[in-house]
Amino acid sequence: VMSSPSPRRRVGIVGYGSLGQFLVSRLLDQTTPLAARFELVFVWNRTRANIDSTVPVELVCEDLTRFADFAPELIVEVAHPAITKKFGPLFLQSCDYFCGSPTALADAALESALRTAASNSAGHGCYIPSGAFWGASDVAKMAQAGTLKGLRVTMKKHPSSFKVLGSVKKTLEQVKDRDGAHVLYEGPVRPLCSLAPNNVNTMACGALTALNLGFDGTQALLVSDRSLTAHVIEIEVEGPVKGELGSFKVTTTRYNPALIGAVTGTQTYLSFASSMFLAGGQGCGFHFC
Repeated sequence: VMSSPSPRRRVGIVGYGSLGQFLVSRLLDQTTPLAARFELVFVWNRTRANIDSTVPVELVCEDLTRFADFAPELIVEVAHPAITKKFGPLFLQSCDYFCGSPTALADAALESALRTAASNSAGHGCYIPSGAFWGASDVAKMAQAGTLKGLRVTMKKHPSSFKVLGSVKKTLEQVKDRDGAHVLYEGPVRPLCSLAPNNVNTMACGALTALNLGFDGTQALLVSDRSLTAHVIEIEVEGPVKGELGSFKVTTTRYNPALIGAVTGTQTYLSFASSMFLAGGQGCGFHFC
């Protein structure tokens, strides 16, 4: 007996910027793996006029508070951290939630509210894209076992690839025309998330996987270097000390070529689509994909 193909999961996309457009185009193109797994049921964008005619009008959600009318099984946020703050716990009452802007969770009260909402009896979970955070599942395992002693994430980019605020923006303005590498920020991930919400989702993902360290214990280093034609991410993981032998360490370097001025490298779109493909249906709790 041939097994019937499993039904496609109903998905809503929140945000229609460059990443949202990429995902929607993949979902509407019936030849892609994403379209084989998901059925697009709505698209929402803060500026309605920016949703172009490639999106069928019946799929346009005018009012996000009415998301449940579209009966989604998964909602994918690719808009802004503010969406998670306003709607995250609400989405989780109805379906699985894929939080594309995990910097939102640097707000401790929001992280707590989302973890509570994700431990529901309905079995809806919160999905965090690991993106450029290489080895997320390994770090999560070490954190759960209590063997994770340190985590440091360094991000190096061309100055034009940073979208930063406050003190980090001030530092960037001072160094952006100088040659060499310049430190824009060094310290815990938590305060950096509100100063560079679009740039440090990788660091936020790291802080969420490193449950025993969190946003205050996970260290961040942001470096501007105008000689770079790539986004470079270095992850340093430290484990237990073995006496005089020293401590367990893993270091990875990810080199993602990027056009000057791009916030997101090309590989990021494909990586995000792959994460989304794995999202949903794993029960309640937080899942990294």
